[in-house]
Amino acid sequence: MEQNNLPVVSLVIPCRNEEKFIEKCLESILNQDYPKEKMEVLVVDGMSEDKTREKIKNFQFLNPNFQLRLIDNPKKITPAAMNVGIKNSKGEIIIKIDAHSTYSKNYISKCVKYLLESGADCVGGIIKTLPSENTILAKAIALSLSHPFGVGSSYFRRGAKEPKFVDTVAFGCYKKEIFDHLGLYNEKAERIEDLELNSRIRKSGGKILLVPEIVAFYYPKSNLKDFFKHNFSDGFWTTYSFKIGLRAVGLRHLIPLFFVLTLPISIWPYILLSLFFSAQIAILEKDFRLFFLMPIAFFCRHFGYGLGSIFGLIKFLKEVKI
Repeated sequence: MEQNNLPVVSLVIPCRNEEKFIEKCLESILNQDYPKEKMEVLVVDGMSEDKTREKIKNFQFLNPNFQLRLIDNPKKITPAAMNVGIKNSKGEIIIKIDAHSTYSKNYISKCVKYLLESGADCVGGIIKTLPSENTILAKAIALSLSHPFGVGSSYFRRGAKEPKFVDTVAFGCYKKEIFDHLGLYNEKAERIEDLELNSRIRKSGGKILLVPEIVAFYYPKSNLKDFFKHNFSDGFWTTYSFKIGLRAVGLRHLIPLFFVLTLPISIWPYILLSLFFSAQIAILEKDFRLFFLMPIAFFCRHFGYGLGSIFGLIKFLKEVKI
């Protein structure tokens, strides 16, 4: 497609307290091979209390020709941020951008190409998880989110050999008109807004396309406390989402719940599997320290997610008075 005929793309970046990563994220967008005059960036900030806003304004000052707007998100949650961004956008295509990530140079151009040519209603790529700090623990946490034992059958985390239709993707690319037909993001679906939206798309007969040559680089929490809390919150919203009638949750989302519920029985097989995969990773990475750290990272991932799922389910059952 000729450059003049390319659609205008609106990149919506929900963020809150992302002073460590927002500049890297914006730099990766500035370096995209998609025409700058065909891009606008809307950073929707959840009233950050660190230097995030200051860094965004400084980026605007240093790049005056870059179409970048900073918009407030008083509700402070991601689905609300996406809705604010969509309502203020000018583009024909909406791409959700995660502030805790950076993006390959052809990320936007590939998203647009496959969205226009495939007939899919949403296009997304794979996530390569990288350590957010130069420590062996941060590396172990990143590896736990890249291994099948850590993330199950999640294709956008594990990768794929060729484009394929899936149930959901992260950082999706959509034609703006889809929101006119199906509605905006569900603000009750906190932390699972992508899963909920993509569930509606599939129920309406639409398709979600995963393209492995579209690549984002995600930087997870670098310490065990924050990593555990993050997984707990993800697990909580997975089951609490039953309150809003979300039935997009698959078996892979519930396995950590079953693991925690059956802990007295499952603990020894789990330990053996964890040690086996940890040894495998340590050998591949040529770092024996990972043999001792990977089981801890895996456990924080699984136990945190599973425990959060239990608390989410309990809260759901209490509220529906079952």
